[in-house]
Amino acid sequence: QVQLVESGEGLVQAGGSLRLSCAASGRTFSNYFMGWFRQAPGKEREFVAAISWSGGYTYYTDSVKGRFTISRDNAKNTVYLQMNSLKPEDTAVYYCAADPSSHTRDYYRHARYDYWGQGTQVTVSS
Repeated sequence: QVQLVESGEGLVQAGGSLRLSCAASGRTFSNYFMGWFRQAPGKEREFVAAISWSGGYTYYTDSVKGRFTISRDNAKNTVYLQMNSLKPEDTAVYYCAADPSSHTRDYYRHARYDYWGQGTQVTVSS
């Protein structure tokens, strides 16, 4: 089992930047495929980005490509989400998630992930 704690919550103006962090504790962090999801009020939780075990492969939803970057530091048991050129529609609670599977299938489906953080609020003002 792994425990996840997000940080980096903030309020920024459109066009600004924010970096979220997700610290993991428990089992070997490098064994987990990691993802970021977000949920805006009244909407379903949606996939944002994912990263493979060693960080060699990354995946993004179309709306954040070129603006967001996911990375991980396995020595620090942490995954990051660097968010640039933020837009008001990026406003949501952001969650990190961990999956112990050894494949990359369905990386965009929240049902794939077994462990979740508590979420951190990102608000982008226009």
